[in-house]
Amino acid sequence: MQNDLDGFDRAILDVLATDGRISVTELASRIHLSKSPTQARLRRLETSGVIRGYRAMLDPIKLGCAHVAFVEVKLADTREAALAAFNAGVARIGEIEQAHMIAGNFDYLLKVRTADMTAYRRVLAEDISQLPHVAATSTFVAMEAVKETGLE
Repeated sequence: MQNDLDGFDRAILDVLATDGRISVTELASRIHLSKSPTQARLRRLETSGVIRGYRAMLDPIKLGCAHVAFVEVKLADTREAALAAFNAGVARIGEIEQAHMIAGNFDYLLKVRTADMTAYRRVLAEDISQLPHVAATSTFVAMEAVKETGLE
């Protein structure tokens, strides 16, 4: 699909990435295209999965979740069944904001958001360390978010 996107499609995506609640009429005006073709393009981008959905972007700091830690996780077993079990466990832990399988000296990098260090220590001990096949973890606490897409 990436090669099928033209300038109008990319303009639609740029506008929606910063203003997902914009009306189709205003969107059409901003990208300099009439309403009907804009609507058709928008529908195609949604149907094809380029646009996965719309949501409210919440401010985690105002919601009391200012503490961010990145956790390197090494697994004792990296066969497909072990990875699937770990992935399923990660999906159930609400404090894990992101999880990425990594090619390197460890297997996963997790972004964990909690209220404070005490809450993080609880999540690490009671949840993350108890995930299937976890052999070791290493934590890096973020001091400041310099750039976080979607939270501007």
